[in-house]
Amino acid sequence: MKYIYGPIKSRRLGLSLGLSLSANKVCDLDCIYCQWGSVGKTVFKREEYAKVSEIISELKSWMEGNPQQTKELKFVTLSGLGEPTLNTRIGELIERVKEATGAKIAVITNSTLLGDPLVRKELLKVDLIVPSLDAVNPEIFAKIDRPNSGIKLNEIIEGLVSLRKEFNGAIWLEVMLIAGLNDAPGHIKELAKVINRINPDKIQLNSPVRSTAEKNVFPVERAKLKEIKRILGDKAEII
Repeated sequence: MKYIYGPIKSRRLGLSLGLSLSANKVCDLDCIYCQWGSVGKTVFKREEYAKVSEIISELKSWMEGNPQQTKELKFVTLSGLGEPTLNTRIGELIERVKEATGAKIAVITNSTLLGDPLVRKELLKVDLIVPSLDAVNPEIFAKIDRPNSGIKLNEIIEGLVSLRKEFNGAIWLEVMLIAGLNDAPGHIKELAKVINRINPDKIQLNSPVRSTAEKNVFPVERAKLKEIKRILGDKAEII
């Protein structure tokens, strides 16, 4: 199958079936920690990178072949290869997945397009959004996430702030912490100020443990993660 992965049973989401909105990696970031590796280029233009009809057809085929797991699904998660909001038909896909499965829908996004009011509107019918924010300093952001030249960090932040005002579902903000890059106390304190503006329901702290796109990308030590969690407050959790 080109667009389906899983299902995966996780502590966060229960039994979740993943859908990719592109057949190959299509992303506007080239993160040094990406588990899919680097493709050496980024895209910024929104297009129909995968047809909704093909994704839904594959989903229905999977459901027919897996009736018991279909009943047990807690979430269908839109993520997969690259950034799902780059697909211009994501709003239509959300409606059709809800209709087909009856499951809750989560979107895992790198937040880059949340500054666009249209993109935010397309996401309003989901149940959970898991956006990421790895840095609030442009230089650190550039080192870790290696964005397309069209992406501006301030637009990401303001998009996240606007999302909270417009979206009635849950927002779990994910922060990927890389040793020696975005884990310094000064940056964490600035990050805390921005997160306070965003006001997510949860702050999920992560650090790379799988193979990454680049070498010499190291996880933050557990003791330091706990200190960062303390700084970020009661909403923070280490995942």
